[in-house]
Amino acid sequence: MQGAAPDKDQGALRRSLRVLGTLLLTLSSVTPASSVFVIVPGVIAQAGTGAFLSMVVGAFLCVATAYVYAELSSAFPIAGGEYCMVARTIGRDAGIAILWLNAFSSLLTPAAFALGAGAFIGVVMPGLNGTLVAIAIISLTTLLGILHIRTNAWVTGIFLLLELLALAALTGLGLWNMKRPFVDLIVHPVWLNAGALQPTPVALIGLATSVSIFAYNGYGSAVYFAEEMHEARSAVAETIIWALIITVLTELLPVTATLLGASDLKAFFGSQNPFSDFILAAGGPFLNAVISVCIALAIINAVLATVLQNARLFFRTGHDSTWHPSVNRAFKNIHPRFQSPWIATLIAGGASILLCFLGLNLILVLTGTGIAVVYMALCVAAIAGRRFGHSHRAIYRMPLYPVWPLIGLAALAYVLYLSLLDPALGQPSLIANAVVMMLAIAYYRLVLRPKGGWILSEPQDTAGV
Repeated sequence: MQGAAPDKDQGALRRSLRVLGTLLLTLSSVTPASSVFVIVPGVIAQAGTGAFLSMVVGAFLCVATAYVYAELSSAFPIAGGEYCMVARTIGRDAGIAILWLNAFSSLLTPAAFALGAGAFIGVVMPGLNGTLVAIAIISLTTLLGILHIRTNAWVTGIFLLLELLALAALTGLGLWNMKRPFVDLIVHPVWLNAGALQPTPVALIGLATSVSIFAYNGYGSAVYFAEEMHEARSAVAETIIWALIITVLTELLPVTATLLGASDLKAFFGSQNPFSDFILAAGGPFLNAVISVCIALAIINAVLATVLQNARLFFRTGHDSTWHPSVNRAFKNIHPRFQSPWIATLIAGGASILLCFLGLNLILVLTGTGIAVVYMALCVAAIAGRRFGHSHRAIYRMPLYPVWPLIGLAALAYVLYLSLLDPALGQPSLIANAVVMMLAIAYYRLVLRPKGGWILSEPQDTAGV
């Protein structure tokens, strides 16, 4: 299952990142501010003030996945990310399925982010066409993505600072206007049911946890930059753990403060944009406009980080001879000045631009459950890697093995079960992702394997590993 040999072909990425630079890129992919303003309202709509418990439980479950990511990334610090880990531990059928699933959802993600930015830009520039705004955002970030990775790390770092300041302002407003004691969020959580506040059922808190897991998602994306990191085997694991810690703090604190400071819980629970409405009521229209701009910039930052990741995913697939030889050559091409996979970046950005025309609702249906499937595959990969020795090169080893991958598998199975019960979003998403994986396996068995298999090469430059 291990990679065949070091990649002798030209097109190696230059190792120029350390933990801080990779951490800035990773947190920009998580984009805590847009998670709070765009995703967390779904947690609140389901669980009310029980959203605090949902976010805490979700954070605990993400610890399990982060440990899995850290160990596997330490064993396989390769820019292809999850498919490289799965293929080397479980098998090539599983690896190609995860590759296609990742490529499918990864190309849709910038489109979803960019389409969502229009709502916040509209606060200061109303009347803009959402699709044209999304195309402009992806076009700009794609061009930025061609620049040197260190340049992009600092660009994303500046944007990230602005979104963290916005979250700090939200936290301050909530704590300054506290209307209820903290203990109420734990002992007496309430939700809006039939126009009245009622105690939140434990089942709803559990259901909302699946959304909170999605809100924290992205801490594992550090592995996409592993081939550009010094001392990658240890640094990538450290980056993932720090990314999760910072993500949880920067999302949980403002959510908690706002739940404590909301004066009218009925109106807050029933709002389409509860955090924006809270800022408008507690801080006024000027502060709301400033924070809306910060959220829009945060989403643009997330698009940039995701385009960078996608380019490196396709770069590695080119080295693994996954596609037609001419496509593989294009994906492997490195810009002579910026040392970036520039053709892969342009192709990834161009594909996401085309996907903007699908519309946000359809994109959410197509990508809804893919992340849970990928996470489950990684949990199995962690167990298989230990059991059969495939991950023996890992410098980082998760504590309390095999507790964390088993917890992850149980929690993710529950998430998929809940998706199966949802005919509006969950079931269509499961079907779409199952079709993608079946097509991927068919492609491997009918196209790749008859031609000699799938290379799964090792990065050419192993000096910094």
